[in-house]
Order: sequence, then C-alpha cells, then structure tokens
Amino acid sequence: MTDYTFQRYLSAKRTVDDRALNWRVWQALSEQLRTIDAHPLRVLEIGAGIGTMVERAQSWRLFDPVYHPLVEYTAIDEQAENIDTAQQLLATLPDRFTLKLEQADLFDFVERTEEFAKYDLLIAHAFLDLVDIAQTLPLLRRLMREDGLLYFTINFDGVTSLQPEIDPAFDAQIEALYHRTMDERIIDGVPSGDSHSGRHMFNHLREAGIDILTAGSSDWVVFGGKGGYPADEAYFLHFIVNTMHGALAQHPELDQPRFAEWINLRHQQIDSGDLVYIAHQIDFLASL
Repeated sequence: MTDYTFQRYLSAKRTVDDRALNWRVWQALSEQLRTIDAHPLRVLEIGAGIGTMVERAQSWRLFDPVYHPLVEYTAIDEQAENIDTAQQLLATLPDRFTLKLEQADLFDFVERTEEFAKYDLLIAHAFLDLVDIAQTLPLLRRLMREDGLLYFTINFDGVTSLQPEIDPAFDAQIEALYHRTMDERIIDGVPSGDSHSGRHMFNHLREAGIDILTAGSSDWVVFGGKGGYPADEAYFLHFIVNTMHGALAQHPELDQPRFAEWINLRHQQIDSGDLVYIAHQIDFLASL
C-alpha cells in the first residue's frame, strides 16, 4: 500500500475516535446542552473534516429534540476535498437539523462572521493541536454567546507508542523526533502545533478566561484480533506510519536506511495484524 488519501483516513478514523472519545465528557456536554435556552441551537464545528462528528452527533443523539427541536449546524474546513466528501456523506439529515458546510480558513471565517455569529456550542475535534492554541482561543471567543459551550476533543498529549518494540532505543528516538516535528511546525509563518497540547490546554483555557467544566483522556488504542483490525482501521494505521515516514524521511539526526527498514517493518506488522498503536489525548468541555 503506497497511495493514501486524507479523506479515507478520516473515514477510517471514525471507529477509532468512537472508542477513544471520553464518555464522561460527552455525557456532560449532553447534560449542559439541555440547560441552554436557544431556538434554534446554533453549533459551529471548526476543522470538520468529512463530517464524522455531525454523523456521530446524530447517531449518538447529542441534540435532544425535547430541548432543541431546531438545530443549525455550521461545519467549516479549509480543504475542499473534505467538504465535498462531507456533502456526499451527509446528504440525508432530519428535518429539524439544518447543516451548512463551508470551505473556509478559520481565521478568515472569524473575520467575516464575528459581528453576527453568536454560537451556543463550538466543536473542535482533533484540530486544536494543529494550531497555536494561545492565539486561537481569543478568536473563538469572539464567535460565542456569553455562556456558550466549547467541546475540544482528541488533543494530542505526548505519547505515540508502537508495539511490539523493534529496538527500544531507536523506537524512542523516532518517537522523540516525530514529536519534535509537531513542536517545530510552522504554517504561513506561524507556529502551528504542540506535541503536549492536551496538558497545556488547561492553562491555555484559563488564560483565555474560559472555565473548564470537565476533562478526560481520549486515547487511541488500535490492535488486531482473530479477524484482524476492526472496520478500516488497518488503513488508519498505514496512514499513521506513512505520516511518520513523511515527517522524518529527511531528518539529519536519523539513520535513514535504518529508518526505512523500520517503516517497512511497521507496515508489515499491520498487514499481519500484529501492530498495536496507542496515542494519548485529552478531551475538554468548557464554558464562557
């Protein structure tokens, strides 16, 4: 397997995220939503990908029709391919649920909509660890009603574990360098990543004047059973390993021939169903 699409990765990630999302935080979100008097309930999701959170909110009955008979859900993503896929996947929704999908850069979206957009709930799923959180949170506040809710999920927090070990010291070097690429990532001249965004989120939220209601771990744990990996999760793993390869293929501190062998062996372990993948992350529910 050598060709990968980000859209299929996002689809394959759906079942991984379903298991990972912290159920206590999700339940707290559901309960808090019932206290919001809004008709309609206005929801904004940033970095929405192909719409898997929209699907999840529907199938997991996040929006109780007794409390919110009308829901206006706006989902933005900067990649046109993601929005196109989402439009196909989300073609049929309940009448009480209005969905607006928009290709948009978050910062452009804030500038265009802040004067009239007062959302009741803002969702950022597997997104905030890709941006400068301290700079982004004040922008998000400008979009929210005074007592609005913020649901921030799958915030990476410094653990990437691949088992079985190949060489403990070399494995550890690869993990450390991979995490460093997150910390050093620059997009459009701006720092855009943090390999410990989960634990740092506590302080970021407090400094932004946002109250943390609850938080909990949302670790990815992927392993194969007798029938192999569930759903399309082998593809998910191949994509992760390929991403690590792309991040470190030219890294001067790494023995590149040895690293190429390491990557090939990891792909082989996926094909045989032997690779176990663990990533530590944290979910947050917060309020203005």
